[in-house]
Amino acid sequence: MNWYLKCLKQYADFGGRARRTEYWMFALFNILISLVFFVLNLLSKGSSVISVLSIIYSLAVFIPGLAVAVRRLHDIGKSGWNYLFILIPVIGVILMLIWFCTEGEHGSNAWGEDPKAHAI
Repeated sequence: MNWYLKCLKQYADFGGRARRTEYWMFALFNILISLVFFVLNLLSKGSSVISVLSIIYSLAVFIPGLAVAVRRLHDIGKSGWNYLFILIPVIGVILMLIWFCTEGEHGSNAWGEDPKAHAI
C-alpha cells in the first residue's frame, strides 16, 4: 500500500526513477480497485453511481500511472518517450511488459540516483 500511496503523492512527477516494485504494486492496486468497481457494478445491475465513481477513479489515477511508467523506463535507462511504443498493437504491449520487468540500472543514470539505494 505504501508504494501505491507513493505514486499518488508523486502525482505528476515524471522526473527520476521508479523501482520495479513501485510500478508493479501501483499496477496491482489499480487492478484490484478496478475489479472491485466491476463486481459492484455487476451486483448493482449497472448502477450509474458505481459507473461514474469508476470513471472518476480511472481519470484520477491516469496521470500517476503515466508518471510511474515513465519513471520506470528511466530506471532502465530509457527515455519516457519510449512509452509511446505501447500504441503499437501487440508488439508495443509485449515490449513494455519486458521493459517493466527488467531490472533497473545500478548506480546513477541520466535520470537520477538508483532508487534501490534509497529503499523504503
